[in-house]
Amino acid sequence: MAVERVLTLRELNRALLARQLLLERRKLGAQEAVERLCAVQAQWPQSPYIALWTRLIGFRKEQLTRALEERKVVKSTLFRITLHMTSARDYPFFVAAWLRAARDTTPRVTSQKLDELSHRVRAAAMEGPVTHEQVEALASTEMGGLRWRTRTLTPLVHLLPSGTWSHYGRAHLRAMEAVLGVEVPTREDGAERLVRRYFAAFGPATQQDLLRFAGIRVSDVRAGLERVELRTFRDERGRVLLDLPRAPLPDGDTEAPVRFLPKWDSALLAYAPPERTRILPEELRSTVIRKNGDVAPTVLVDGFVAATWDVGAKRNLTISPLRRLTKPERAEIDDEGERLAEFFRGDELALRTGPASPAT
Repeated sequence: MAVERVLTLRELNRALLARQLLLERRKLGAQEAVERLCAVQAQWPQSPYIALWTRLIGFRKEQLTRALEERKVVKSTLFRITLHMTSARDYPFFVAAWLRAARDTTPRVTSQKLDELSHRVRAAAMEGPVTHEQVEALASTEMGGLRWRTRTLTPLVHLLPSGTWSHYGRAHLRAMEAVLGVEVPTREDGAERLVRRYFAAFGPATQQDLLRFAGIRVSDVRAGLERVELRTFRDERGRVLLDLPRAPLPDGDTEAPVRFLPKWDSALLAYAPPERTRILPEELRSTVIRKNGDVAPTVLVDGFVAATWDVGAKRNLTISPLRRLTKPERAEIDDEGERLAEFFRGDELALRTGPASPAT
């Protein structure tokens, strides 16, 4: 019998960095880059822009804005009922894999009633733009007052200016079919696309990691796991890891540059705990991922979270180390921080590096 290769923590870290374009910036368009990343978290307006800036050569804000205008990239409520940006080519397939799971787990509401409410919301969103408040008025009472779960009834795409760099206002939504001119694919085709994109972006990973990232059940993705050829490894705890054949697996000693990640970056959220240790040391988890679900913007040093950063009320870029940093590490963080400040140009950011956190 063949013995499965055991991957060390550093090997898994470097695999994640390579696939998330964090080992070396690449020259890619916004849509292609988003596809490579699977899905980009979009709760904070600046997050998708910073996520691409830190991964791409010469990225400019207008590149993502243009992709949104041309409907090559879309913003929507998606995995784990949170806001994401995805490629318009992937979005219908992701919906096919995710939506039924999100709807079916609504407590104390029958499938028949959910189908009825779904048709009601879709019809309204096909006629014209709707707001979340209007969707809630159409369905939340019959969903037991679960206003948040009305976002799982039918695929709704955010319309501009939602998704752009500085937009914090109310979102207007349209039905996916009206915006993209496509229908939801089969559940099986959706599962296959999701499996391919997830492991290309985050593998090697466990089946549970995939389920946790997408907020789905095994039944929702079983067809994809059966259709897609996958290789297996083990981690140092003996767990089975799934991966695509020929996907990159850099050596664990591969040099990793300093990188700034935005709030809620998917690289930190793509795994079920405790697997997040491949990028986020366990002793820092509660500092970075708070009890209210907030995820701080972070700085990677040697591939692992070593600091957080923030843009305060005075528009200063403040860096807060979470461990003791060497002088060369501080110098590299400051250099990259200056480049981030330049990306924010017009916001008049200054750079400040504080002492290591007393808690760590």
